[in-house]
Amino acid sequence: MIAEKMKNLVANSSAIRAMFEEGNRLASIYGKENVFDFSLGNPNVPAPKEVKDAFLEILNDEEPLIVHGYTNSNAGYEEVRKAVAKSLNERFQTSFTSENIVMTVGAAGGLNVILKTIINPGDEVVVFAPYFGEYRSYVSNFDGVLVEVSPNTETFQPKLDEFREKITKKTKAVIVNTPNNPTGVVYSEETIKKMAAILEEKQKEFGTDIYLISDEPYRELVYDGVEVPYLTKYYANTIVGYSYSKSLSLPGERIGYLVIPNEVADSEEVISAASVANRILGFVNAPTLQQKVIAKCLNAKTDVSYYDRNRETLYEGLKACGFSCIKPEGAFYLFVKSPVADEKEFCQAAKKYNILLVPGSSFACPGYVRLAYCVSYETIVNSLPKFKELAKEYF
Repeated sequence: MIAEKMKNLVANSSAIRAMFEEGNRLASIYGKENVFDFSLGNPNVPAPKEVKDAFLEILNDEEPLIVHGYTNSNAGYEEVRKAVAKSLNERFQTSFTSENIVMTVGAAGGLNVILKTIINPGDEVVVFAPYFGEYRSYVSNFDGVLVEVSPNTETFQPKLDEFREKITKKTKAVIVNTPNNPTGVVYSEETIKKMAAILEEKQKEFGTDIYLISDEPYRELVYDGVEVPYLTKYYANTIVGYSYSKSLSLPGERIGYLVIPNEVADSEEVISAASVANRILGFVNAPTLQQKVIAKCLNAKTDVSYYDRNRETLYEGLKACGFSCIKPEGAFYLFVKSPVADEKEFCQAAKKYNILLVPGSSFACPGYVRLAYCVSYETIVNSLPKFKELAKEYF
């Protein structure tokens, strides 16, 4: 019999994955070109040429033991961590060294590593709805308690007054995700400064350390010249989790890193513990070939214009049908208001037109649906007549 803790997790298995599997089923019946699957944030833009070139160069030139063996440190190759730190310093005027970097199995692996490092049973982790639903499981993995701040459905910037009230003596961490999944909103510098001030205030009030964990897989996917603040510059106790899944279109390769600055409380201990957590969680070390590859591709970029065209076409097309949503500033998601209170009912109605959407309740924000527009442009264009038919049921 499976563990008690797993029973609920199995019963409430990811709605996103379930919808993706439904898309495959419908495609086998109606043909892939006639199914409009907006469920999964799986990048459709090919990885930059530099990535393929790096793979070939490394496989041809490096010794197999170096390419495929264990790393000397569970934190990753020294030269890779040094290269990552140097790149961050050049881009954000920081002063990291290789010691501040822990290579991880994607951002998800990194979040689990840092939560394993800092969370005791019963510690609280604050999140801002809507948020990536897997945060619930990541916090639960270490017997932490997830505390939700309700969504601000006007701007989807965090509700900071409620945030202040939700912080207690038990608050150990706050997770922010900007650009945000599922809304595509970028938290403004003003928001970040106010958030940092609240955290400083609460640390003094309770005499505790509160870690701000910035989950940043979409940092490079921004539009219209929007700037994404680098949070270590605003709050000393900030830890950054990053992934190359979206920025280099490598979601299946599972490569990312944590940044643990020297300014973080007990930084030496936290850095050492994160390296150990990387090992004992079963990751051992981040994939060695992928570490070598990304070290050669730190300046490579995904073609964001591809996503931007999809964003504009889908946003304008849905507005013309009568749907409403906030225009995303980053990532590759639209968060659309459901025309009926029960967004799951709306998702079922959309399936009649082979349109697959993810209900907002998966992100703690019922009444909305998420569309991932990291699909082919043809899928966007061909879906709009179907959305028009769907809209006629409601408007």
